[in-house]
Amino acid sequence: MQTVTIHTSQNIGIDYEIAGVGDRVLARMIDYGIFIALLIASLLVVPNLGGGDSVMLWYFATMYALFVFYDLICEVFFNGQSLGKRIMKIRVISLNGKRPTFGQYLIRWLFRIVDFVITGVVGLICAAVTQNVQRVGDLVAGTTLIRTKPRTTIDNLVYAPTVDTYEPVFKEAALLTDRDIALVNDVIQAYMKVGNAALVYNMAEKLKGHLGISIPETMNDMLFLQTIIKDYSHMVSHQADAL
Repeated sequence: MQTVTIHTSQNIGIDYEIAGVGDRVLARMIDYGIFIALLIASLLVVPNLGGGDSVMLWYFATMYALFVFYDLICEVFFNGQSLGKRIMKIRVISLNGKRPTFGQYLIRWLFRIVDFVITGVVGLICAAVTQNVQRVGDLVAGTTLIRTKPRTTIDNLVYAPTVDTYEPVFKEAALLTDRDIALVNDVIQAYMKVGNAALVYNMAEKLKGHLGISIPETMNDMLFLQTIIKDYSHMVSHQADAL
């Protein structure tokens, strides 16, 4: 299993499982299958709509334009995923830790000519031999594809709404923000994907330093992070009820 470490703006390194060449190929086959199905359906339906050759010409020109710009449109508007990528649970990310920009998506799309159109195999060969499974477009754009499905779902980690009688263990959690808690969730999910305990340790140490707290000897770092989430969720929900 190959992983890539992405450093967030808080300087926390999160490991993601890289999507393999097989994942990419299957996602592409699904996308092509969608267009083939639409083409077959159009050959059966469009001729019966009337309008003659002009309607057929307009329809197939539209279909061709959608086919050409399909990846760019999907990745820009659906957070780095086409329909095939969504089904395969993979998506495009930027290696700088930020959300990919339109320019990065555009570069990936433009370099499809090099990766697939000219010879048909350059992109696959490049993805197979590069460290982060990147085709030429990814190398130039500074992107790669990761798997989005964790081995253990977040439902096993994030607590259900707490009962009114729950007493927060770390009241200092109220000093955190939604963004902080989202990052804690990301770290826990990344750990469950790749099993890198250093992620949990580093996140726990940063939180303890930021909040100025220490944890009981019987509490490990993972339980600490889960408790922080639970405490924060409880206090925020009660603050909202009081408004």
